[in-house]
Amino acid sequence: MSPEYPAGYGRLSVDFADREITEITCHAVGAHSLYPKTRTVIDIGGQDSKVISVDESGKVIDFIMNDKCAAGTGRFLEVMAHALETKIEELGPLSLKSHNVLRISSMCTVFTESEVVSRIAEGCSQEDIAAGIHRAIVDRILTMANKVGINDQVTLTGGVSKNIGVIEMIKSRISNEINVPSEPQLIGALGAAILGQNYVK
Repeated sequence: MSPEYPAGYGRLSVDFADREITEITCHAVGAHSLYPKTRTVIDIGGQDSKVISVDESGKVIDFIMNDKCAAGTGRFLEVMAHALETKIEELGPLSLKSHNVLRISSMCTVFTESEVVSRIAEGCSQEDIAAGIHRAIVDRILTMANKVGINDQVTLTGGVSKNIGVIEMIKSRISNEINVPSEPQLIGALGAAILGQNYVK
């Protein structure tokens, strides 16, 4: 019988596992397999976000993770889209139409939602508010990234990396080459599959 190597959040629920693999390792391996020059992985998912520093072989050197609140995650964007009365998939394109990016002072999801409602009441445009929301989330991500270092090529993973507003905001803030996979939410699964295949050999 072949060994079982569960990965990601569900790995702890599999009682017949021979080895456990973290989602951090999976994202690093998946990103590196597609873009071998990747040295920094920025993973923005629905429930958490993380920045991972990897070496030339794709091995994790260091990482930082935000899993204590929704700030800097897909959930944060979902709540903000609801406050703006728009669809989550329309939030990114909407932000690109802004001519005056608003400063969002809070990163707490609850307080930011209240701030967005206040901005709407003040007559601020949806576009400018959306751009401010994207800047806030990217500010949070880059603060994390600066703690572990942003080196060489950067690869974005996680579902939020399908948001064009987030992509363009990150590109405007760092000079590194940025890779965006066509299906960034599957990179962790790709890494898990590669690791599983390698362990079986």
